[in-house]
Amino acid sequence: MDSDIVSLTNLQRQVLYTEAELDFIKVECAHKRLSALNREVNIQSYPYKLTKENADEIISKYDLVIDGCDNFPTRYLINDTCVKLGKPYVYGAIFGLQGQVSVFNHKSGKTYRDLFPDEEEMLAMPPLSKGVMGITPAVTGSVEASEVIKLICGYGELLDGKLWTIDLRTMETNIIAL
Repeated sequence: MDSDIVSLTNLQRQVLYTEAELDFIKVECAHKRLSALNREVNIQSYPYKLTKENADEIISKYDLVIDGCDNFPTRYLINDTCVKLGKPYVYGAIFGLQGQVSVFNHKSGKTYRDLFPDEEEMLAMPPLSKGVMGITPAVTGSVEASEVIKLICGYGELLDGKLWTIDLRTMETNIIAL
């Protein structure tokens, strides 16, 4: 789900796209690329933003939500909709060379609002720089994928009620109880 088009600044961190796809709709390019990897996978793409008006309808169709968004309003909307519909929410966020991952609304009952309870304060923050090194979403997204596989297959220890962080400048990682 994305309303954006492929831009040159995406190419170093979003590996689904090529220069030949500049100015094309992101979800259509991603759909084409992922379908080429495995035609048996059923992919639904949504070339628009998640909104209060469409969140319930879209999220209700799925067993869990994996977040790759880049803004606080969408994260709060995903969280609140997942809580309302009883869906697990695999969260990931990046900034520069730092990443974080958690699993919300699962057995511990912890939600995104437990991590960031003051929505007004978060929304009042100035926008963060979009400067991201390509390795940061790769590492963070891989950890999110691992959490999804553990959640689906029912093995391992989930980041349920915990926040995993990494600083790729120092390779320091932490797991913080929420």
